Amino acid sequence: MIALIQRVTDARVVVGGETKGMIGPGILALIGVEKGDGEAQARRLCERVLGYRIFPDAGGKMNRSLADTAGGFLLVPQFTLAADTHKGARPSFSSAAPPDEGERMFDFLVDVARSRHASVETGCFGADMKVHLVNDGPVTFWIRVRPEPP
Repeated sequence: MIALIQRVTDARVVVGGETKGMIGPGILALIGVEKGDGEAQARRLCERVLGYRIFPDAGGKMNRSLADTAGGFLLVPQFTLAADTHKGARPSFSSAAPPDEGERMFDFLVDVARSRHASVETGCFGADMKVHLVNDGPVTFWIRVRPEPP
């Protein structure tokens, strides 16, 4: 499971002209689900993102996490993060989870996030979304939690 996280001053997701999710200062997380991802990966990814220290402390160093700041958490499904871009000029999505499994795992991740954090908003799985954000810094990180080998 993949999260592209961005520290934002504000962010929102619009679907069909209607705002579906909106936050002030916090993290916008674009989420990609890969084949083989399960509940363990979703729990670990949520734990990592909530604890990732990307917010400044009093000295200006990135020492505070979203859990520390109690900021907003906007989760947006984005299957293109699971694309294989290693060769050619067109991405392959063979490593992405099938849509029904991707949606189930995204929904599970949202449930985990809501059980651990007070302010959680989401985009809409499978929708044509317009994502508006002000990246603060800019600060952007790519976090991946792979399934455990058998």
